[in-house]
Amino acid sequence: MAPKRPQLNSEELAQLKWLLGGLLVLLSAVTVLYMEIDAWTLTAVTAAAVALVIARPTLPARVPSWVHRLAFPAIVIFFAGDLYLTKEVLPPIVRLDILLLLYRGISYRKRRDDLQIIVLGLFLIVVAGVLTVSLAFAAQILAFTACALGFLLVITLTEVPPAGDRTMAAAVAPADGPPAWAVHAHWGRLLRRVREVLDWRVVALGSLLFMGVVAVSALLFLAIPRFQLENSLFLERFMTKKARTGFSDSIKFGDVTDIQQDNSVAVSVDVSDPTRIPAEPYWRMVVLDDYREGSFRISPALRLETFSAERSDAQLRGIARARRGESVYWTFYLEAGVSRYLPLLGTFEMLRFRERQNFRFADRLGLVALRDEPVSMTAYRVEGMTQAGVLPDPGLANRLGLAAEAGAAEMPQLRLQLTEPDRAVLARVVAEIRGGRESGADEFGVKASAWLAARHRYSLQSRVPAGAGDSLVRWLDSREPGHCELFAGALVLLAREAGYPARIVTGFKGGSWNGFSNNFTLRNSDAHAWCEVFDPATASWRRVDPTPGAVAAGAEQTGPAAGQTARVDRSWSARLDSLRVFWYRRIVNFDQRTQEETLKAVKTATQETGRRLRQALERGVARLKAWLASPWDLARAGRWLAVLAALGGVAWLGWRFRPAMWRLFHGRHARREDPVRRKAGRWLARLRGVEADPAVVADLQRLRYGAPAGWPEPAAVWRKARRAARRRANVER
Repeated sequence: MAPKRPQLNSEELAQLKWLLGGLLVLLSAVTVLYMEIDAWTLTAVTAAAVALVIARPTLPARVPSWVHRLAFPAIVIFFAGDLYLTKEVLPPIVRLDILLLLYRGISYRKRRDDLQIIVLGLFLIVVAGVLTVSLAFAAQILAFTACALGFLLVITLTEVPPAGDRTMAAAVAPADGPPAWAVHAHWGRLLRRVREVLDWRVVALGSLLFMGVVAVSALLFLAIPRFQLENSLFLERFMTKKARTGFSDSIKFGDVTDIQQDNSVAVSVDVSDPTRIPAEPYWRMVVLDDYREGSFRISPALRLETFSAERSDAQLRGIARARRGESVYWTFYLEAGVSRYLPLLGTFEMLRFRERQNFRFADRLGLVALRDEPVSMTAYRVEGMTQAGVLPDPGLANRLGLAAEAGAAEMPQLRLQLTEPDRAVLARVVAEIRGGRESGADEFGVKASAWLAARHRYSLQSRVPAGAGDSLVRWLDSREPGHCELFAGALVLLAREAGYPARIVTGFKGGSWNGFSNNFTLRNSDAHAWCEVFDPATASWRRVDPTPGAVAAGAEQTGPAAGQTARVDRSWSARLDSLRVFWYRRIVNFDQRTQEETLKAVKTATQETGRRLRQALERGVARLKAWLASPWDLARAGRWLAVLAALGGVAWLGWRFRPAMWRLFHGRHARREDPVRRKAGRWLARLRGVEADPAVVADLQRLRYGAPAGWPEPAAVWRKARRAARRRANVER
């Protein structure tokens, strides 16, 4: 009978449990990276402390007992204060969970405490899964699941000590000072022991089963209907999040500059016909018409006149008319934290969300504003969208005429709340731009843009000269470089001084084409600001982009030429972004077309594989029939009878001598490779010729030659052997 495989003793199991528990805490804590919750400092402290006690398991024994008595009251007080100060629910709960994980991760644990780590970590995993659609999180949840399963296995094994092991109590529940397993912990030695005792066949089988479960889960994920999990758990209501600076109801100069320094993805766009993408697209998000105290904002009048009452719906019909031919679909994946305003090229026929949303629609402005800033990726599909540098507004001309006749106060699009010296500067610059003759709004926009470009160069590092008066007027009258907001704001002031209504529009300009996932990508570095100047002659708003290098209104191009001008991104970051887009395409579902295509592809691949197997089997059967039907003579029959007799003889010999072959190829190999027997043999060789304790020699001989069932505890025998070797060295000295 073959000897039993070596097993981990109680100390080694306790060390393995400590290691897996710490890794599980680390995997759980880093989920904060996906949640956009202010817990970075707490997460860093947790990661550092847990990593330290993993490396030095004796450190928790140095913590005074009064710290443990005060830990949970302090955590409760921290949680209550967090709730009171933040006025939120979910972020304090997440920080409370991390605090509990920190305490459990740096304290010696019982079985109940180990199970609490799994539950606390699972809560963070679920919350992160609701609030993110990151592809990296999919890999993390697989790692968490594998680690949790291994942790549960070790917890179960530590409940039942190995045969002959009398050290379980000391290994699990220390009284004073660190436990024995912590004192003897050596992670390199533990990993070698784990490698020695592992049955790799069982590991391979378990890995195959785990991958099978993952594959079946993925197929079910593709097959079942989609639903939005955060809407079911209402987590979005328990968490508020500020949009990135530069995209809100009010912006100050420099906000867009901060965003342009961020190269992360803001929006990914799938388009059914890439030739319809303009050569230089302008993605409108916010229109700001009221300027006061050095900042632009949406005026109350514009908000009241243009934005409809808030509604809750999953679709929105626009004002654009349907066109002939096949419709073009634009699918937007708006990342969390960009804005509650949706980027759009212009007017559209239909806009669909993947679930019901609360929003307001400004049809004349071509803007859609959600009630709250989304805390997770927001997807929407637009049909029949067109970009135009000209936005008709026939009602504004009538309102301007009526306001002038009634002697009413200036409209927000014309208002200049500036001091007399600042107005004098603007009047002087407008006269210089016009050159002594009147011009239309379109011509004035071109001349004013050229005047600004001649005096200022474009730069993200801008500086407004010091002095009295309005900061934007001071920059306009200087020769300092500036960013897009300064150029746009300056042109708005000049146009209003010239008598033309003007406003700022912020959003994105341009973008890049991902050559791997074939989608259009907008990054935060593409954030931009430009102007819209009202032309009374055409009763429309005309886009004017005074930033050097911009495209003039009406110069948009579509078609193959436009597609060739778009920058194709084939960098490594584009590869990673393509994985993100692939993930989005699988989880976002506006209809059943994507699911049907995926299932159809799986069905086709399965049928094709089955067809090839049937053809191979039919060919094999045909060859066998042809071989049997070929002529048989005495020589051919004799050869095949000899082959069959030889195969039968080999099979009979293998069956007859199977016990001897088992002992030859398995028993001796197992004994020769057993690490405990090898170590016992080395100690016997070292103690040969020494007057050692006969009991020590007897224990070593039992480990070397005896059956594993009667072995003493190897660790205790090694300690006795080391003491005997030290006594021998002292005698020799």
